[in-house]
Amino acid sequence: MAVPAAAEAAPPLVFVSAFTAGEEGAIHAFELDTTRGTLLPTHREAAIENPFFIAVSPDQRFLYAIDTPTFGGSEPELVAAFRILDRSGRLEPLGQRSTRGTASCYLETDSEGKRLLVANYSSGSVASYRIDPDGSLSEPVSFVQHEGSSVDPKRQQQPHAHCFIFSPDGRFAYAADLGIDRILCYAVDPSTAELSPNRQPFVRTAPGSGPRHLAFHPDGQQLYVINELSNTLTSFVVIPETGMLIERDSVDTLPPDFADTSHTADVKVTPDGRFLYGTNRGHDSIAAFRIEAQGKLEPIEITASLGRGPQNLAITQDGRWLLCANMPGNNVAVFRITADGRLESAGDPIEMPSPSCIRILE
Repeated sequence: MAVPAAAEAAPPLVFVSAFTAGEEGAIHAFELDTTRGTLLPTHREAAIENPFFIAVSPDQRFLYAIDTPTFGGSEPELVAAFRILDRSGRLEPLGQRSTRGTASCYLETDSEGKRLLVANYSSGSVASYRIDPDGSLSEPVSFVQHEGSSVDPKRQQQPHAHCFIFSPDGRFAYAADLGIDRILCYAVDPSTAELSPNRQPFVRTAPGSGPRHLAFHPDGQQLYVINELSNTLTSFVVIPETGMLIERDSVDTLPPDFADTSHTADVKVTPDGRFLYGTNRGHDSIAAFRIEAQGKLEPIEITASLGRGPQNLAITQDGRWLLCANMPGNNVAVFRITADGRLESAGDPIEMPSPSCIRILE
């Protein structure tokens, strides 16, 4: 008797938010060809305006997006929830909740898909939510207003929460605040999603560094922060039992002979924990590092991002492909990750308006 052929796996579905107004300010969906590294447009969800940052639940049934009709205005912005209807990327709205802050710029779900975090840049605050079984959000169950300032007279006169992520086990949450040069540490109540200051409530970064985005190593014992103002990456040892952070070292993301203005944006670690990538806006490049023993970063090379202002990165689960959203450059570039961590362009970037955040479903 003939054995039925195994069904081919569906190609990855890629969501990219377009941070612009009107019909162009949509969530775009693409199919990723994992043989050639090309993106094929499949859908555009226009029921949201200025979607800056997006997150997808671990079971890939729901999508959450920052909905910012007037980004950075005086009124609080919104988190919009959607059900993902099919592999074309069609979305069904499930409602919206206030972020209780302005210039809301980051959100993430925990590994169970039961809790969600939001960071508010302009107002310098963070919030947490419960996620109901149907994918909808509760009202904010915790809201924390950060306090303080730091040394940069233009960018650090007040708090600017720029990233808020869960630890891999969901017990802790870490907020990078660019305005006060701190990573704030919270304990998370798993039943309510409520936040409370951890026993170590924060760690300081170098004065004027401006911590922006955070990324955990897959082992959960190393945390990396990319610093927007100093163009550096700082690594921390994580004590899993307590959530305590211990700074290890810092490395530069720019070549030593570069003297013009540049600011980092995003940082990502490959799923196998071997490589780390960070973006430089101004130099318009992606800095690649090898993660050595004890999490030490060893520079590999710096590659052109193929567009202006590389804002956000995403890496496929097999660690073979890296996608880069060049927001002011109006394109998304795809790179092949080689065995030694170098990046090779998969071809001409795909054009789209103001891509700000990428999420890959596999």
